[in-house]
Parts: sequence; structure tokens; C-alpha cells
Amino acid sequence: MALKRLPAGAWLLGVPGLLCLIAGGLLLAGLGVDLHPLLQESGAGLVLLVSGVALVGSAAFPLVLAELAAKDEQG
Repeated sequence: MALKRLPAGAWLLGVPGLLCLIAGGLLLAGLGVDLHPLLQESGAGLVLLVSGVALVGSAAFPLVLAELAAKDEQG
């Protein structure tokens, strides 16, 4: 990959995505039981996992666009 640094859009989507994945995993493991009654449901962890996957997947678009722009400048 010819990118020297990650685009801001990748950071803005990727970091919250990773945090959602971690939080979803913790909720599915049962660590949110004492925090709030809504976090006791397994659906809460599943929602955070799906949101995390969507955010991390969306973070790939700025990377691809930056890579295509770099290739266009070279050639």
C-alpha cells in the first residue's frame, strides 16, 4: 500500500467501529448486567457487534479512495 498515513475518514469510522466491536463482545459475554437493565439482553451486544462491523466496513471506503487517488497521481 502506497499510503503514508490513514485518511481522517478511516479514523473517524474505524475507531468507533472497533470500540463497538469490543463493547458488543463484552455485552455478549455478560459484562453489562450490572450497568443497566437494557444491557442484560443479548440483543444489545448483537446490535453493537453489527454496528461495529458496519463502521469498520465503511472505514475501508476512504482507504480505497485514497489509494485510487494516489495511483492516479503516479500514473
